[in-house]
Amino acid sequence: MKYVLVTGGVVSGLGKGVTASSTGVLLQARGLRVTSIKIDPYLNTDAGTMSPFEHGEVFVLDDGGEVDLDLGNYERFLDIKLQRDNNLTTGKVYQSVIEKERRGDYLGKTVQVVPHITDAIQDWIEKVAHVAVDGLPGPPDVCVIELGGTVGDIESMPFIEALRQFQFRVGAHNFCVIHVSLVPVLGVVGEQKTKPTQHSVQVLRSLGMTPNLLACRSQEPLEASVRAKLALFCQVPPSHVLNMHDVSNIWQVPIVMADQNAHNTICDHLQLAHAKPLNLMEWKAHLADRWDNLTEVLHIAMVGKYTGLSDAYLSVIKSLQHACLACSRKLVIDWVDASHLEPSTEKAEPEVHTAAWAKLRGAQGVLVPGGFGTRGVEGKILAAHYARTERKPYLGICL
Repeated sequence: MKYVLVTGGVVSGLGKGVTASSTGVLLQARGLRVTSIKIDPYLNTDAGTMSPFEHGEVFVLDDGGEVDLDLGNYERFLDIKLQRDNNLTTGKVYQSVIEKERRGDYLGKTVQVVPHITDAIQDWIEKVAHVAVDGLPGPPDVCVIELGGTVGDIESMPFIEALRQFQFRVGAHNFCVIHVSLVPVLGVVGEQKTKPTQHSVQVLRSLGMTPNLLACRSQEPLEASVRAKLALFCQVPPSHVLNMHDVSNIWQVPIVMADQNAHNTICDHLQLAHAKPLNLMEWKAHLADRWDNLTEVLHIAMVGKYTGLSDAYLSVIKSLQHACLACSRKLVIDWVDASHLEPSTEKAEPEVHTAAWAKLRGAQGVLVPGGFGTRGVEGKILAAHYARTERKPYLGICL
């Protein structure tokens, strides 16, 4: 079994999930079987009770597991079916260890973070990694592990230590580390800055792990001098510094990585000599390039409660995108806050009320996604009533 660990530094929200998913796509495109694990350092046992405003949507797996939205990304990118155990949280680990302690499994020993929590994390990863998720018999070839948060966070320390030990447990050539970091541009200077990434790698190395590849997020492609400087100060070859600049759609990310030979770098380090030549032709033709070439616009009004955070409806958005790809339409989502459609808003903020109804009337279809609590329910009902009486295409998922 081979393992690829994706960590993040500087700030959260850099796209570790997309990087991990894209790494899996590259390995699959070389004929390898891939599974994924997401580690979330929070104390919740799962994401089921977490607010969409804080954490985005709760993705529900086939076995009923309520997990982080990144597992939805893995399933969509890799065409696999994950289980609740593929999402590991601090709460799950501590719950498991405490239950063992109460049963007397530790035979009276003092239960500590090291070795008991760290051993439990390693055992969990190793067990889940060998479970097939593609419907075929036998274990996968590679497990891609994403560590949530940023290196140096106090809550992720047990996982970092467990993974530090794990790299020796499985062997250096069975463990590859990709570190996702930020290369910002200061508005006044206009220069790409490497210091945040240097410090992030320094923190990671101080914790006992050295990255094999750097995935550097930036708005524009990295300058050659910046890439060379990162390689020098982060102690990786220049060819192992991946430029993960902004692209037109997330399906372009595996192609950007492939153009920089990431697949060969990973396979060489993991000694995957039996991997087939890379084949991304279908991915490129049917997803990445096709999305960019769509021209006929389709407006869908999304009437919800969490319209300020699109990640709260990520699976719904992706479903619409896939449907539009199948119908050769360019998707435009018109976000409508459900409460803005209500009579109370008409009295308090008439301009906001008018704008919300204008968006609803101008759309070619209406979708009402799920939500929690009573806020906005009246607005959702009004949207549903409008769509039915005006005979507009309508999908109501939940009030």
